[in-house]
Amino acid sequence: MKDLNVLFAGFGGQGILFAGKVAAYVGLLMNKEISWLPSYGPEMRGGTANCTVCISDEEIGAPNVPNPNVFVVMNLPSFDKFIADVESGGTVVIDSSLIDKKVERDDLNVFYVPASEIAEKNNISGLANIVLVGKLFHEMKFASMEMLDKAIEYCVPKSKEKMLDMNKQAARLGACFA
Repeated sequence: MKDLNVLFAGFGGQGILFAGKVAAYVGLLMNKEISWLPSYGPEMRGGTANCTVCISDEEIGAPNVPNPNVFVVMNLPSFDKFIADVESGGTVVIDSSLIDKKVERDDLNVFYVPASEIAEKNNISGLANIVLVGKLFHEMKFASMEMLDKAIEYCVPKSKEKMLDMNKQAARLGACFA
């Protein structure tokens, strides 16, 4: 397996850290070495938020990812800040409902997913982050939907148990988006 060094980025309140947590837990379930490193501005909701997730067969020396091979982005400021850092041959998953800019580099695999629009149309507003996670794992052929379901089950807290099926639905909508 090729190491995944993923950068999730967007605004606070979009579920960036939760998306990273789900991705990291998929790696844990697959008995991989993982790291999850969150970063967010002091203003939280509405401020910038990002997290890096490393999933590897080998020990992870450092959790920081200056050049991710996967970039999942949900806002234009993060797109502008990080797109140049993605390693050549990397994968970029963009919420095209919120970012109308196109990637100008031709050395990346880019997926434009109107995740916020998909979530809204399916009455699961606020789960665009998981739509993007579903698309990511489908395109990377990294994990089965069953494995992603287990990660979601682990990460959704008991206090938000009513959101469990909606999160699973969001992941499936992302995986099915062509």
